[in-house]
Amino acid sequence: MSGVLERSLKVLEYLAEHPGGIALSSIAGDLDIPLSAAHRLLTELIRHGYARQDAHDGHYRLTTKLVSIGLAYLSRTGIVDIAQPLLDQLAGSSGELVRLAVIDDDELIFVAKAQGARHGLRYDPDMGLSVALACSAAGHAWLSTMPEDDALALIARKGLCDPKDYGPNAPTTLAGVMEYVKAAREQGYSTIREVFSPGMTAMAAPVFGTSGQAIGVVTIAGPLVRLSEKRMAMLGPELLDIAGQVSRASGASGLFRKRP
Repeated sequence: MSGVLERSLKVLEYLAEHPGGIALSSIAGDLDIPLSAAHRLLTELIRHGYARQDAHDGHYRLTTKLVSIGLAYLSRTGIVDIAQPLLDQLAGSSGELVRLAVIDDDELIFVAKAQGARHGLRYDPDMGLSVALACSAAGHAWLSTMPEDDALALIARKGLCDPKDYGPNAPTTLAGVMEYVKAAREQGYSTIREVFSPGMTAMAAPVFGTSGQAIGVVTIAGPLVRLSEKRMAMLGPELLDIAGQVSRASGASGLFRKRP
């Protein structure tokens, strides 16, 4: 049973990476699952409402059932209700995309956002995705809260970034990542310039729970033409203030009260 469950979860995660749909042969081949076994798993996922097969091309896609489960969970934790007014405030004053990511084991997941850009270029990547720690302001901010050995171990475990998939300034060595982490530790928040994506910048500050342990990060991201290094320096104090307010309010969320 555990093998079937593991394969099912892998299929769900794989389908989440292909919102446009994917052929059965690709699913089986990429996940190294026999074609017949992959078909059986997909049939069960369809039966339970987690996937569907397109009548036109036969490709498989996720339904919104997983999304509804995740949103229901977040609504019951109270974290979005607590953070959203603060995210809205920061988005309004910065004029950029503001997001909250929470730490789940060794993953950092974006769970809430507020868009401050009312016109022109808007930066708004997908929510619910695990953050690439080595190549993101959010990742650097979280890593800056750890002892150096722990940060290095986590980076090594999660992997470095390939610049062809990210921005031209994406660090390609552990030492390169740690330079960003050290800078974040010194000023209290991280900043990146064309690291996660070409032409984009971002900054992030950690959020701490009542135990003093990091439980998430608040980020601001936008195009380099607007969110320059000078602009990020001006926004730094407000970002730290909002992250501090989220930290102080986190005790009202059941999600964070249970954290060690």
